Amino acid sequence: MNDTKPVIYQLLPRLFSNYNEHCVPGGSIQQNGSGKMNDITPRVLDAIRELGVTHVWYTGVIEHAHATDYSDFGIIPDNPHVVKGKAGSPYAISDYYDIDPDIAVDVPSRLDEFQALVDRTHRAGMKVIIDFVPNHVARRYHSDVAPDGIEDFGKGDNTDMFFSPVNNFYYITRQMFVPSVDLGSGDDAYVEFPAKASGNDCFTAFPTANDWYETVKLNYGVDYGNGSRHFSPIPPTWFKMLHILRYWASKGVDGFRCDMAFMVPIEFWQWAIPTVKERYPDIIFIAEIYDVAMYRDFINIAHFDYLYDKVNLYDTLRGVQCCNVSAACITNCWQTVEGISHNMLNFLENHDEQRFGSEFYAGDPALVIPSLVVSSMIGTGPVMIYAGQELGEQALDAEGYSGYDGRTTIFDYWSIPTLRRWLNQGLCDGKRLTARERWLRQQYRRILTLCNSEDAISRGRFFDLMYVNYDNPTLNPHRQYAFIRSYDDTALIIAVNFDSRSADMLINIPRHAFDLLSLPEGEVECHELLSGNATTLTLSDSSPFPAFVSPYGAVIWKVRKATPKPAKTAKKSTRASRPASSQKS
Repeated sequence: MNDTKPVIYQLLPRLFSNYNEHCVPGGSIQQNGSGKMNDITPRVLDAIRELGVTHVWYTGVIEHAHATDYSDFGIIPDNPHVVKGKAGSPYAISDYYDIDPDIAVDVPSRLDEFQALVDRTHRAGMKVIIDFVPNHVARRYHSDVAPDGIEDFGKGDNTDMFFSPVNNFYYITRQMFVPSVDLGSGDDAYVEFPAKASGNDCFTAFPTANDWYETVKLNYGVDYGNGSRHFSPIPPTWFKMLHILRYWASKGVDGFRCDMAFMVPIEFWQWAIPTVKERYPDIIFIAEIYDVAMYRDFINIAHFDYLYDKVNLYDTLRGVQCCNVSAACITNCWQTVEGISHNMLNFLENHDEQRFGSEFYAGDPALVIPSLVVSSMIGTGPVMIYAGQELGEQALDAEGYSGYDGRTTIFDYWSIPTLRRWLNQGLCDGKRLTARERWLRQQYRRILTLCNSEDAISRGRFFDLMYVNYDNPTLNPHRQYAFIRSYDDTALIIAVNFDSRSADMLINIPRHAFDLLSLPEGEVECHELLSGNATTLTLSDSSPFPAFVSPYGAVIWKVRKATPKPAKTAKKSTRASRPASSQKS
């Protein structure tokens, strides 16, 4: 990892560039259409990069189960009774080596179109992240493009055993797969015997509609019947997954967001990640993980570069915004990850979570500024936004399989209104946006670009100011939060306000901060990086720092020691003296 702070933009091509303004809930691809990789043009990528983005996470590009029939192209159809929604889940992988045909203009050329997208993204100055889904596959898995010698998952398994170290799946022996959903009848029925365990560690033939019944759990050598672990010799699933990772790395992919990484044995990651990095040392691995107690093991033992920090910072910021949780609890967040904060990936939205602006979360996307500043600037680790977040997308539609729940569907063919209007058929000119949406995108751009234009954010040290301000009558620790980021001779004094009333703060800065961070003292030049305001102040441990913060706003004051003014010199006369011979008597 270098000194660049990753700023990740997550997008689903199927949704991102779908321009259909008249989608039908639960509609087919013929009715609703699908975004294409080719629509993510150099102009679109340049506009994404303008936000300060360094990496694009292309979600759902690997072939997954869906209700659309591509048998004319040699792709075995999926049974729609074990597909969630018409478009299917991007996490029910049906071919690890292929690109999903939904997002290709020319289906037979789908791998070439993906390669072209990777190349365009690199030319635009950004890196490419894709999903790696190691825990489960679709109920029907088959690769029609795998390299020679690569066998499908499940081929050769002994289906008479619940567990075998050399099997790829777990089998519920002598039982038919009977989930609590309609599996159809007659020739259209889905039949599975013996039943395979479902992806959410559901080791029964009778998963419910709330289980991941559309997926099959992969076997990494753990016998969930008795808890025993069988990693020597290395299980076949490990080698198959290693080959998949190297396959995509060879195509120029710069990183993997590893789905439900904690559901796979840590021993696999401990072996696989260093092995991949032997050939591709700069590739990054991001773990989706929801257990703080596992954080350090997944960094120090499993060798992940970055981890989702959902259950720590995300949940806290959401609580501050929605549930009257005290902003002082943000202090607990950085203390929880102290020493590994540079490995934390922070976000306010992703495909699993409700939109910030939805009525299920903040209700107003314009209230995002304090949360965005904290999540993007509290550490040097990555920050991620979800396509449409920067426009205030509120997920107001009930798209089909996904109802009205504050999320943007991943299961349906759909179009996102804010993105559709921003893209404006690929012009990316914002002419169809509202003034509010243009304003919000500009706020995101200002904040996210600071992440790498200011060394104090991308490389600097962090100092929490709350412990010397809890009894400060000008700062309410339940609704305001203040901290410092510092690097070399520059410091950023950052204050955010989660309250509906403005805050006129006088922020105490302790002697310890000056000593630890080598802060400039005395007269300092102050530039507020969001508004552009400038002033000169005295910075010391005996003189509180004034910061006026608007409702649901933030200030980022950049302070440097004031440049001494040049000393005044006597003004010389510009009138030339007359020669003596010309003077009058």
